[in-house]
Amino acid sequence: MYQFDWQYRIRYADIDQMGYMYYGNYPRLYEIGRVEALRSLGLRYRTLEEMGVMMPVYECKSRYIQPAKYDDLVTIRVIIKEMPRARIVFYYEIYNEENVLLNLGETTLVFVKMATNRITICPDEITNRLKPYFE
Repeated sequence: MYQFDWQYRIRYADIDQMGYMYYGNYPRLYEIGRVEALRSLGLRYRTLEEMGVMMPVYECKSRYIQPAKYDDLVTIRVIIKEMPRARIVFYYEIYNEENVLLNLGETTLVFVKMATNRITICPDEITNRLKPYFE
């Protein structure tokens, strides 16, 4: 299992009229977390695209437990529980500074060859970097 934490400060642009983070912004935090998680493995999304592989989101789930509030420093925890094949599933846990769980999320992304627009298997560049976490 691979796990990675990234911190993010809730900005004024993130919140709604009540001072809570707008529910539609949580998937943006998921994206920030997964991009930084891949970067921590030494891989950038841009590199995958240059290799001719894109990763569109196939499914996104979110469970709101407590609201994130303006100026909260939240931790976005990204978890990959199984080795990817033609798709990769990212799980997310978002905590506030008091380590209170605010949100649970899950996104499924598929690997698509840009030249054919067809689903393909996970590139070796990802599986090779994840293997040590699953041995």
